[in-house]
Amino acid sequence: MHLAVFGATFDPPHNGHLALCLFARELLGIEKVIISVSNNPFKQQRETADLHRMRMAELLSREINRTGACSEVSGWELEKKQPSYTVDLLCYIHGIYPADKLTLLVGEDSFREFSSWKESEKLFSLCEIVVFSRLSAQLSSLSCEAMQQKGAIRFIDFDCQVSSTDIRALAAAGHSISRLVPLSVQRYIVEHGLYSQPADSITSTQVLKHRES
Repeated sequence: MHLAVFGATFDPPHNGHLALCLFARELLGIEKVIISVSNNPFKQQRETADLHRMRMAELLSREINRTGACSEVSGWELEKKQPSYTVDLLCYIHGIYPADKLTLLVGEDSFREFSSWKESEKLFSLCEIVVFSRLSAQLSSLSCEAMQQKGAIRFIDFDCQVSSTDIRALAAAGHSISRLVPLSVQRYIVEHGLYSQPADSITSTQVLKHRES
């Protein structure tokens, strides 16, 4: 089976995330997309509780599955209750699916930090890396550096300029985000008052209870 792993903070998930997963599935022949809600050590100042991010990622997964069931959400990174790294996630998934092909899907913003990723050179032995980007000159130079690390990275032209940071700012200012996120995610944001007020006190422990319910 050909598995794809797509990790992000999903604060919130948006139409760019949805388009990337659907595009990757069709272009790369992906049979299952594992959406991992990250506990990114580079993004420790998050406004939104882990449970909300988990639930919104599940809504994103449902949107993907509307066109054919091929997506599931992993909360493994959150369950660690400590900063997680891509290499750790891939080792975990490789342990579950040792005989399957793994492809790591990476957005342009995330790839800009590639040189600072933990054990980035080890990733090439665990998976194929596919970067969805606007193929800018800056990324081209980054790709040359990365490919010298005993591996190769495939770049796919993907110009979808939607940012979770911008969406949070728009929502906080009272502007509509209906064209930027799936309808189910927009409804969830409105229902729980996300981004318009301080995040509530939901903890990572409650994520586990939610997954078991």
